[in-house]
Amino acid sequence: MADEIINRVANSILITVNLEDYYPQGNRVLFDIKDWLFEGFVLREKDFRLQVSEYDWSQHQGQYVALTCSTDAIIPGWAYMLLSIHLEPYVNKTIIGDLENLETAIYQDIIGNLDVSEFQDKPIIIKGCSKKPVPQNAYIMLATKLQPVAKSIMYGEACSSVPLFKKR
Repeated sequence: MADEIINRVANSILITVNLEDYYPQGNRVLFDIKDWLFEGFVLREKDFRLQVSEYDWSQHQGQYVALTCSTDAIIPGWAYMLLSIHLEPYVNKTIIGDLENLETAIYQDIIGNLDVSEFQDKPIIIKGCSKKPVPQNAYIMLATKLQPVAKSIMYGEACSSVPLFKKR
């Protein structure tokens, strides 16, 4: 009679944290203001404010928005602040940067608010593969957040994890 196969990973006390599980719903939008500039390079305040006042901001309801200018124009800080003020009633988050910066900022909020008390003195595996665009910075932020409480931190899958930290 064959020995029974036992799944030691399923029976272990290892806790797997998958950052993909925390990925919030909502479209990510890159909002490029180059078309609101004179010849794509010069911000004329009066014209810019007119564009802002005529734009339908409600179309960004529930979105995450990264404000950018894809030309080499010098954009004054107040311009991005004005856009963010108009976006605020509708969006989940607004940043200046690209979509990767946006994902990092989203995860910074999520990890910053994460209650890690359930991980106290437990061995943790931070799952590495993701089908969603989890930024690399999120893994660093999570490891930093878990280090003071975890017994150990590993990266990857339970069957092939890389040890990163072990409490002395």
